[in-house]
Amino acid sequence: MKFIDEATLRVQAGNGGRGCVSFRREKFVPFGGPDGGDGGDGGSVYLKAVEGMNTLADYRIARTFKGQNGQPGSGNDCTGHGGADIYVPVPVGTVVTDVETGEELGDLAAEGRILLVAKGGKGGWGNTRFKSSTNRSPRKAGQGLPGERRELALELKLIADVGLLGLPNAGKSTLIRAVSAARPKVADYPFTTLHPNLGVVSAGPGRSFVMADIPGLIEGAAEGAGLGIRFLKHLQRTRVLLHLVDIAPPDPDADPVKDARTIAAELKKFAADLAAKERWLVINKVDLLEPAEAERRAREVVRRLRWKGPVFRISGATGEGTDALKQSVMSYLEAHPRVLPAGAADAAE
Repeated sequence: MKFIDEATLRVQAGNGGRGCVSFRREKFVPFGGPDGGDGGDGGSVYLKAVEGMNTLADYRIARTFKGQNGQPGSGNDCTGHGGADIYVPVPVGTVVTDVETGEELGDLAAEGRILLVAKGGKGGWGNTRFKSSTNRSPRKAGQGLPGERRELALELKLIADVGLLGLPNAGKSTLIRAVSAARPKVADYPFTTLHPNLGVVSAGPGRSFVMADIPGLIEGAAEGAGLGIRFLKHLQRTRVLLHLVDIAPPDPDADPVKDARTIAAELKKFAADLAAKERWLVINKVDLLEPAEAERRAREVVRRLRWKGPVFRISGATGEGTDALKQSVMSYLEAHPRVLPAGAADAAE
């Protein structure tokens, strides 16, 4: 299925039912008075984050959701039945924005979170509500209020613990294949990855984390060049970024240090919080060089980058060094639990 991470929905809450004009008529009760009941409230529309949905593809076709209207009131002070609320399922990690105002309504960053996006209209008053000392037999009732209507922009930001960064063909897809059951396409040409891939990485019994592989970045990505700008947002929820550098690029004129600096610059242009995330240097494809030469080049890359953080030397193709990387990542994640955004309040259905 094609990866879809943006969608637009129209939501319409139910209208309130109209109130009733009625008078009590019973034998031996000559002055029964008004007994018209209120109309029922209209049904509201909610979005609910559910597991098992990985894209917003379902909403390429079904784009309009309406709450049920409230029923009219009736005599004998009977209130009309309220309209049924509807719950629209969305993937965990969906950010909801009002298209008209640009206001962010909520961030459904955890399973089970519920967000009210359109409130149902209040039911109209029956004539009983209008009774007073000077108006003993009111003959009017409320019509009920219309439900809220909104157009929503949904944007999916994947919930992953670890994100992979790098130029096209840096070996990101090969690495995620080596450490998880994910099977993204791997080939010897750039931009093989066209949409994000998620893989669950096991680091031992009861210990695992989710890794995200996004399309490779190129210079100018923050301005829209290549594919990366569309998917950089998926790295904003990660807790640690693994910056892959190809130590043996096929182009003899390529400079791994320059490439690494290019990626860092694009992160800063896109979002300051993304650039400030914990980032580790992963020097990949060491299997393509003699051990001594691989060590020399790796030291040179670290020296020229003036890198102060963790450094790993791996081969995604052979698996060399990947176990140490997995264990280090797992230890870091255990020491730095995820903090969910405030977003929408958790609510019971």
